[in-house]
Amino acid sequence: MNETQKDNLNPLVHQRITPRTRIKQPAELDNDVRDPFDRREIFDLIRDINDPEHPLTLEDLRVVSENDIEVDDEKSFIKVSFTPTIPHCSMATLIGLAIRVRLLRSLPPRFKVEVEISPGSHQSEKAVNKQLGDKERVAAALENNHLLNVVNQCLTIKGNSYETTV
Repeated sequence: MNETQKDNLNPLVHQRITPRTRIKQPAELDNDVRDPFDRREIFDLIRDINDPEHPLTLEDLRVVSENDIEVDDEKSFIKVSFTPTIPHCSMATLIGLAIRVRLLRSLPPRFKVEVEISPGSHQSEKAVNKQLGDKERVAAALENNHLLNVVNQCLTIKGNSYETTV
């Protein structure tokens, strides 16, 4: 996209939180032991998704934060709320789709994933949330090769891309 087409020409860039380092305990290396997911682990999966308009991540722009993630591992449920940088962001649906695809590709299939815009943060909040919550619309969007390529570009991390077919 060129500069004249961007919704937010001068986004506020926030400080990133320190990446978590973990030393796996012997019990965690056992495939028979179930390691529950937590909100930080989900945040680590989505923090480096690229913004579709800027060479910045969703964490850099504070579109996603650890506090906006709900995880119920026992019920296999994850909910991510995200906040677009401006209330009329035309990329909100694409950002939500990228978050949803990253989680669907990364998590075990037992999880129900819900992705939505944070309440009151976007002028078309209800319409975008309806699109992101409709499995058929999401599946149809991912059948569009151009849109799938854009989503995959958002999911590219330092030369490694998640190009698994959903």
